[in-house]
Amino acid sequence: MSLYPPPKTIKAEVFARVPEGLRKKVRTAWADINKGGQICDAFLEGPSFDRAGNLWVTDIPHGRVFKVSPGGDWTLVTEYDGWPNGLKIHKDGRAFITDYKRGIVTLDPATGKVTPLIETVRTESFKGVNDLHFASNGDLFFTDQGQTGLHDPTGRVYRYTAEGRLTCLVNTVPSPNGIVLDQHERVVYVAVTRGNAVWRLPIMGDGNASKVGIAIQLSGGLSGPDGLALDAEGGLVVAHAGMGVWRFDRMLRPTHYIEPQGGIFTTNIAFRGKRLYITESESGSILMADLPVAGARMFGEM
Repeated sequence: MSLYPPPKTIKAEVFARVPEGLRKKVRTAWADINKGGQICDAFLEGPSFDRAGNLWVTDIPHGRVFKVSPGGDWTLVTEYDGWPNGLKIHKDGRAFITDYKRGIVTLDPATGKVTPLIETVRTESFKGVNDLHFASNGDLFFTDQGQTGLHDPTGRVYRYTAEGRLTCLVNTVPSPNGIVLDQHERVVYVAVTRGNAVWRLPIMGDGNASKVGIAIQLSGGLSGPDGLALDAEGGLVVAHAGMGVWRFDRMLRPTHYIEPQGGIFTTNIAFRGKRLYITESESGSILMADLPVAGARMFGEM
């Protein structure tokens, strides 16, 4: 039984696929653990647009970052010793990356140089950072997921201020993944993959989180919620890995279901106007779908 009317279905189309010449059909340490040992020739994540309209994506197991032109042409920007996951474009042009192996790193888009930014917290390594989001003032919010889950609910959410201060907002999350702020930047939404839910983290006047609760409880899929995006009306769009993509209104009522094609492992999402771009990691594709509401402005667009 559902409390809400059935959401409208929008069928996604393929925008671009990883070219055969860029697929690496080799065994990797990341896929040995995270994909059951199968050969993973590409695993796309971290979609983010630059001001020229190019879509940047990461390839976790092979330590690569690609730039995809508006026409669908692929360029390898960098390949390095890391497992890059989330990626966001800073307004100064740099790409900030959550690297599962190396922490928070930055990427110079002109040279492809990768530079460490936050490697440890109080001299301890991260569990395995996953995704990130910029506030309008330049503060960086990111998740530290690692291998946490219901068996080990110790995933963490951090804020790294524009002045360089690192604060842990919560450390009891069973697999924190995608992250985004609400319209007023008073609430942090976090995709909790192993809990098949999206959590709400209200930010208090002192900058800390309190009254943390469940905003959306999902079910089904092959994994759980992954990437998140906010639209211009305060609606929340959720990439549900192994299911598809859902759009919820500001009251978090389901309004639309975006049905993928070519594969169902929808890992992350990014808006370009009203068009939503989706990384589908089963087939190594980027999908696109037109939604009724445009995406909220990102920090890199300001």
